[in-house]
Amino acid sequence: ALVELAAALPAQLRFGTSSWFFPGWDGLVWAGEYEQAKLSKEGLSAYARHPLLRTVSLDRAFYRPLTSSQYAAYAAQVPDDFRFVVKAPSLIADASLRGDDGRSVSHNALFLDPDTTLREFVRPALEGLGHKLGALVFQLSPLPGLLLATIDRQIAKLDALLGALPDLQLIAPDAVVAVEVRNAEWLTPAFTTTLKRHRATYCLGLHAKMPPIAEQLPILRALWPSPLVCRWNLHLKHGAFGYESARDAY
Repeated sequence: ALVELAAALPAQLRFGTSSWFFPGWDGLVWAGEYEQAKLSKEGLSAYARHPLLRTVSLDRAFYRPLTSSQYAAYAAQVPDDFRFVVKAPSLIADASLRGDDGRSVSHNALFLDPDTTLREFVRPALEGLGHKLGALVFQLSPLPGLLLATIDRQIAKLDALLGALPDLQLIAPDAVVAVEVRNAEWLTPAFTTTLKRHRATYCLGLHAKMPPIAEQLPILRALWPSPLVCRWNLHLKHGAFGYESARDAY
């Protein structure tokens, strides 16, 4: 039934999850109970055989930049028509340097730095994933108050970054750049104009820190036609800081 359903869907429509190593998927993605460590190392090829899972988000890249060889190792485990969503490292996507508890400890001088982005993120992903690259997602972490007060400057930095990116489609014809934000202050006409100027798209996110989806749709309409990238993070009922408890409950 899943194979038939997958065959009936448009080829451009791809469903996937963030990572692939959840033991709770016994009976859904694989048969049997496995330790998370085993699934982390060996689960991707099994995940990629599921008829409806034709993409996955490499969230690991957010915490530490990956090398081209690491990306290539992932690409070797999936079919030819599989595509990866890759999150930009916090090295460039988070305006704050954070301690072990996640709290901001100082300003990140490399936030939205074009040279660092090319060196640590874009080039390794392109070289390693090749045509299996689907989306480069810049998930911009919540901004501290001082930067929120100068959101026009942050949009200008984003403009410079997007303008420095190479044409991904020369290597990865399906590739798209998407920007996801965690502050509603980003959602201005200047932000939308910046995305459109560089043929980037807005990553639609279901997250308690952001306005409801209906209030985000005008950005997509302004960018139309463009690829649609969605990441469903956390339902509003769980609150802005409920991810860990929500995950454990599910």
